[in-house]
Parts: sequence; C-alpha cells; structure tokens
Amino acid sequence: MQSNPLDGLHDIIAPSQVSWWPLAPAWWVIIALLFIVICAAAFWFYKNHKFKKPKRYAIDLSKTEQNPLTLHIILKRLVIEYYDKRLAAQSTTNWCNTLNALTGLSFSEQEILSLYNTEQANKELTDKFRQGIKQFKLKESVHV
Repeated sequence: MQSNPLDGLHDIIAPSQVSWWPLAPAWWVIIALLFIVICAAAFWFYKNHKFKKPKRYAIDLSKTEQNPLTLHIILKRLVIEYYDKRLAAQSTTNWCNTLNALTGLSFSEQEILSLYNTEQANKELTDKFRQGIKQFKLKESVHV
C-alpha cells in the first residue's frame, strides 16, 4: 500500500517578530542628517550669541550710566568692535553721519560738541545715546 504524502508534512511555524534593531540604512542616513542639522544650528546660535555679546554688555552698561560722555564712548567702542576703528576716529561731521546711519537716530554736531563742555549733563542727550546703543545696527554697510 501506498503511504499518504501529506503524512510527511509538519505544522506551519509562524515566523518570529521582526526586530527593529539593527536599523535599515535609510534610517542611518536620516539620523546622520538630523545630527548634522542640529550641530549646524547649535554652532550658528553659539556664533550669533558670541557676536552679539559686546552689544548686550553695552546695553547693560548704558542702563546704569548717567553721563552722556560715557555713553558716547560706549557707542564709539561699539563702532570699533563691529566695524572699524577708523570710523570712530572721524571728524565730528562724519562721526554724526556714521551715528545717524548706525543708530537710526539724528545726532547733530552741536550735540556731540556739547559733550565736551563742563556744564551740567543733558538728560535728553543721555536718553538719546541710550536709545542709540539699543538700536545700534550690527551688520550694516557704512558708506560715510
């Protein structure tokens, strides 16, 4: 007698669950790209924070300072830090034009010259210099 060929078959064994590890190569590419983007963003924020540090320090100094001459010197230091020391050493007319371009305010020669008088400090000029420090433009092309 012939034996049944189905008697030699075994029961179906279900495959085990597919593991999520190791990751597919596409996931490694995505992880690497995300890592690069995060590192680039962190580096950009660090450089930006470091670049703006002198301006933050000048704003902090201007909050406590009451003398307009000292505030004027702080503005000159900002110009030297962010642009060029030759811009801070200009004649009064050119210096006023530079201040006007970089702060968005209008400084006159009379106001700058009044700083060197021995009279009482001018409250309006002090406030104007404070505002100029706050509004100081960091990345501006200066053609004075």
